[in-house]
Amino acid sequence: MDRRTVLFFLITGVFFGGTFVSAKAGLAYLPPLLLLALRFDIAALVLGGYAIWRFPSTALQPQTRDDIVAIVATGIVTIGATNALIFVGQQHVTSGVASIIASLNPILTPVFAAVLVSDERLTHRGAVGMMLGLAGVALVVSPDPANLLGGSVVGKAVLLAAATAGALGSVLIRWAGGELSPTVRTAWGLPLAAVFAHLLSIAAGESTASVTWTPSAVAAVAYLGVFAGGVAYVTYFDLIDTTGAIHANLVFYVVPVVASIGGWALLGEGLSGVAVAGFLIIFGGFTVIGSETLDYPALARSAAVTARRRVRRQGSGHSSHDRTADSGGADDRLDEDATVTQSD
Repeated sequence: MDRRTVLFFLITGVFFGGTFVSAKAGLAYLPPLLLLALRFDIAALVLGGYAIWRFPSTALQPQTRDDIVAIVATGIVTIGATNALIFVGQQHVTSGVASIIASLNPILTPVFAAVLVSDERLTHRGAVGMMLGLAGVALVVSPDPANLLGGSVVGKAVLLAAATAGALGSVLIRWAGGELSPTVRTAWGLPLAAVFAHLLSIAAGESTASVTWTPSAVAAVAYLGVFAGGVAYVTYFDLIDTTGAIHANLVFYVVPVVASIGGWALLGEGLSGVAVAGFLIIFGGFTVIGSETLDYPALARSAAVTARRRVRRQGSGHSSHDRTADSGGADDRLDEDATVTQSD
């Protein structure tokens, strides 16, 4: 991984972590699926406007069947279904617990990748890591046999389904491929997700009459739409294209830390010792899986090489050219998506 990848990894982790805190705050004023739909409305406008301004019309047009499949996987599965399940499930649990269960995503990703993507396989070590992750989630959920259908248990089960949908969606995007850049693909996917969320909201009988607009509600919707939507989705899908679904989803181990701290600082939430222990076991699963391929010394060397080359380019007056997420050359990948992180 080069320095750009690390930056995108951190941006994605922090903004996605803030999603759980903002969603929990927003649920006090709006029903879950309507809150989600409004988030997608804003994110679609922000990212769509940016894409139209930034890219030529030819780069905005899906050219192949693979492009269409990737757009649908992005909008309906990875963004739409995953977040719908998260917002519904989070009504019953704290931000920290919700984010811990969602962190199962990278444990489940190798299962789908082994079936759908030829260059990503679940090894024996990966299987051990997956089992550790499942054990950690079981500890976090800790169902009471006398109250298996209680709100907390059902909410955690819904969040587990969200992690599964997210893992499947990320691998489907990788499997579909296509020629669109992550920014353009996400710009197409967000309107699909918005329509999907509005339809779910209507089907669930939610009404705008139940909305209470306060400064806190507006702030929650704005954060969810602009930062956790317009920015974080671009960096996340870029990571999938450049590093693969398995490594991109390791970002979900940063998310619980951000969500737990944010929930404690802003919402006064606590986190039980059992939940912390469960997350540590899940993180152990990540360590087992990641130890096969993550080369931390190489990461440091790559960052140093990138910095030296950038200094030389600046000294010679050479300007970086825009590139799509699928182009080669890790040291020169200052492509269109990097601009998104600075636009807000």
